[in-house]
Amino acid sequence: MKKRMPVSTIMTKDLITVNHTDDLTTAEKLFKTHNIRHIPVVSGKEIIGMLSFTDLLRISYADAVDEYETDVDTMVYNMFTIEQVMAKALVKVSPQTTIKEVAEILAEKEFHALPIVDNSELVGIVTTTDLIEYLLEQY
Repeated sequence: MKKRMPVSTIMTKDLITVNHTDDLTTAEKLFKTHNIRHIPVVSGKEIIGMLSFTDLLRISYADAVDEYETDVDTMVYNMFTIEQVMAKALVKVSPQTTIKEVAEILAEKEFHALPIVDNSELVGIVTTTDLIEYLLEQY
């Protein structure tokens, strides 16, 4: 295993983002269409938050009728904005941050995705799935 590999080698560069002014229905469609679980929230080119599919499930959980239902009740989305639901206290890393450092951050924190920022511009995202796939390739 290479010890000083930068996170830029495993990060997702072709990003799906939402604008902070978009609605939660738009975000849900992106989650489902692209089969992803985390979406950076941007204002221009600057990342201002991170939205996870779990965030959407949390706000709609009270309205769930069937515990096996996979569709989120979109009526609840009209009550909240993306900015109200997204995580705002972000930990950001640079493309040069090592994969090991990223793994340590994700293991210590309670989230599963990190935005990769270069000169204040969002250039990628790395998730726990990216890390697991990288580790599997090593074996």
